[in-house]
Amino acid sequence: MAMNLDFFKEINVAVTVSDAEGNVVYQNDSSCDVNGDVRGKNMMGCHNERSQQIIRHMLEHAATNVYTISKKGKKKLIYQTPWYENGEIKGLVELSIIIPEEMPHYDRG
Repeated sequence: MAMNLDFFKEINVAVTVSDAEGNVVYQNDSSCDVNGDVRGKNMMGCHNERSQQIIRHMLEHAATNVYTISKKGKKKLIYQTPWYENGEIKGLVELSIIIPEEMPHYDRG
């Protein structure tokens, strides 16, 4: 049985994917709720020069960018990293995850 599922469509994490030129090629429902539907648009126009430099750096150096923000009373973890096809960078993935006010932490190792 062939399955064509979008596993990220309805999860409560905003998932946004761009190609190597910065064009948004995928958004799940949460990303559209937060950012509006920007599929097919170039994300560089939505970012200031500092953010554009970070995006270019991630694409050129296979770098990951991780930080937290507060937005509309919610603290979020933003995780941005390249995605690959056959070992070649094809674009970036951004995960925006709401961080609960209280969250357990475990040391495993």
